[in-house]
This record gives sequence, C-alpha cells and structure tokens, in this order.
Amino acid sequence: MDEHEITELVTRLSRPHSSGGMVIERAAILAAGTNLPEVIDWIESRAGKPETESPASRGGGLHGSRLSGPDGATRAPLRYVLPAGALR
Repeated sequence: MDEHEITELVTRLSRPHSSGGMVIERAAILAAGTNLPEVIDWIESRAGKPETESPASRGGGLHGSRLSGPDGATRAPLRYVLPAGALR
C-alpha cells in the first residue's frame, strides 16, 4: 500500500476519541484486508499509540485470561489512538 491508500483507509475507519484525536480499531484494519504491520507502522510514524488498557486486578478473576494470555503475556492492543491533526 502506498501513503495515500493508507491515509484514506485510516481516515475512513477511524472515529473521534475523547482525547481530541482519532481512534481506530485493530479489528477494523484486519477486516479491511490490509497489511496490518504496514498500517500500524504508518500510525506510529504519526505519533499514534496503542491504547493502554487499565491494569487487571491482582488475580484477574474468572475472566482474567481475557486481558492476558494463558501464559501471562499481554494481548495485542485493540485500538490505536492518533493525536489531533494527524490525519491532515
């Protein structure tokens, strides 16, 4: 994908975020059938950051494995947040 195609894709799939920037779901990028690493690199090159999840409680409870894998590794971020003006 070239620069223009990625810009159009991210603009189309993103929505406003409470920070004043834009947020894009990782699942939306995957569903678009694009090269995920290439799009993530583009987002990060424009100061986009993976959205951090709130830390899990001590034991994680019944659904603690949803926040991390069975071996305790954290999952891939679900969303990426772009700062205000990054899509101009």
